[in-house]
Amino acid sequence: MQKKVYKTRAKVWLYPGSTAAWHFIFVDKKYAKELKEKFGKVKRGFGSIPVVATIGKTSWQTSIFPDKRAGTYLLPLKLKVRQAEHFASGDTITFFVQVR
Repeated sequence: MQKKVYKTRAKVWLYPGSTAAWHFIFVDKKYAKELKEKFGKVKRGFGSIPVVATIGKTSWQTSIFPDKRAGTYLLPLKLKVRQAEHFASGDTITFFVQVR
C-alpha cells in the first residue's frame, strides 16, 4: 500500500534570525493533526517523524519536527537542496512529504 503524500506551499524562514544558517518550512497545519495521529508512534528523537521530502526535482530522506508554538511540524532545508532548487529565506515554495 502506497503512503499518502502531503503537499504544502509555505514561506522559507531562518532560525533564529538573519544571521542563522538553519532554514525551515512549516508543514500545513491541516496535515499536522493527521500526521500526529497516524504516525506519532513511529516518531524518533525530539518527536520527529521520518519522511521523504521533495522540492522540485530533489528528494531526500529527513525528518519533520513538531513545533508547539506554531502547532504544526517543521521541515529543515539542507543547503544542497536550497542550492539545487534555487530558493532562499523569504521565498514561498511548494514541497511534498511522505512518511517513511
